[in-house]
Amino acid sequence: MMGLKLVEVGPGIALVELKLSENTKNIFGATHGAAVFSLIDGAFEVAANSHGTVAVALNVNVSYINPSTPGDTLRAEAREVSRSRRISSYHIEVKNDKGDLIATCQAMAYRKKDPLPFL
Repeated sequence: MMGLKLVEVGPGIALVELKLSENTKNIFGATHGAAVFSLIDGAFEVAANSHGTVAVALNVNVSYINPSTPGDTLRAEAREVSRSRRISSYHIEVKNDKGDLIATCQAMAYRKKDPLPFL
């Protein structure tokens, strides 16, 4: 529905893309923060759940650095920073197709014992 495309997944990492369109614009013509956040959340979700057990968000802190515009392709790369039995932490960067940094994120997940229901 959002147009997110999973490009890469591995233990504790994920790379997700979003091709921006007129539908992702805010009132100023730049990309809406909610579109960037959705991309970040998609990469975070995949990376946090990549170990095969359910992980849910505890905290997501986003810093918007530069604007992007319709036509750009954004890529969110999530990397696990630390993981214990219950808590894991992730650093996520969003860049456009020119390599400009659009946003950064620090996110934390609660790791449940339940296996992913769809595996």
